[in-house]
Amino acid sequence: MKSVILIVCVMAISLGSAAMAVTIETVPVGDLGNVGEVSGNGINVPYRTCGAVNYRYNIGKYEVTNTEYAEFLNAVADVGDANGLYNTGMGGGWNDIGGISRTGLGTGGAPWVYSPRVNRGNRPVNYVSVYDMFRFANWLTNGQPSGPQGNGTTEMGSYTLTGPTSAASLPDHAALAAGTTTKWLLTSEDEWYKAAYYKGGGTNAGYWDYPTQSDTAPTAESPAGTDSINGSANYYDGGYVDATYYSTEVGAYDDKPSDSPYGTFDQGGNFWESNDTIIILNNVSGNGVRGSSYGEFDLANMRSSNRGWLLPTVDNQHIGFRVAEVPEPATMAILMLGGIGILSRRRKQ
Repeated sequence: MKSVILIVCVMAISLGSAAMAVTIETVPVGDLGNVGEVSGNGINVPYRTCGAVNYRYNIGKYEVTNTEYAEFLNAVADVGDANGLYNTGMGGGWNDIGGISRTGLGTGGAPWVYSPRVNRGNRPVNYVSVYDMFRFANWLTNGQPSGPQGNGTTEMGSYTLTGPTSAASLPDHAALAAGTTTKWLLTSEDEWYKAAYYKGGGTNAGYWDYPTQSDTAPTAESPAGTDSINGSANYYDGGYVDATYYSTEVGAYDDKPSDSPYGTFDQGGNFWESNDTIIILNNVSGNGVRGSSYGEFDLANMRSSNRGWLLPTVDNQHIGFRVAEVPEPATMAILMLGGIGILSRRRKQ
């Protein structure tokens, strides 16, 4: 069953803008204890067994959009932007692909106001670094507060940031999933991989090669797509699917099997998606990226066997992200009911 997670917060009004509550729509991922499979080519990025997750979690049904990221900016970057959460490429960038405009001066008297650009609000945000993604996840975890970037808004929560481009050790997703406090996270590689490729239905159900419930590549074509066997996706196949905006609106390929087995969209094509799993390549530490993008013509990049690597400071027109939530709310409800049952038994004793 699919679920919608509504994050409730109080609307915060600044001198020039109002930050609205962001709703992250998610799908639950179960099948606890599933086996992983080896991914990677052993040359560019090391082999690794991916996809095994022994806890329930919710993952974003869609990539984070320009509208959602703009509200984040309105909440924490209207007066100053200490950590550079807004990249000027968002206002245009390569071939005018950016999706968020900024007006104002960034002062108390004339704060910055961020708005989705025309016809771009429901397209995924790009020009975001991994550190920007960490701060967005922290903001969600903290209840979407408004105020300067600091410990209560962006610097602490699920991740502890120690500078604009530095972080303490990354969180253990499994340990957080075993707790009772809801945390929002940039997906781990295993969470992303399982949601994209795992067939579901048990602990050894196997994996698809592509995140469209198929071992054959989806068709590169405009939404909603016409390929009812292998699905459709936004990637380069001799030409751009959308030569005006380049990205497509999230969830636009809404005819099965263009979604993954769990019901996520656009895990193949549109934008590469970063995860918070560390990959060491030639003694340099980076983050995993998966899924390919609108401009990739090599279908191998979309396959489950491909592991990508990216420096965490890189923020360009090809990179987006989605978030995950642990513990899954249904699991928290079970834990709460279990605690009530224990109290009841103790009282009877």
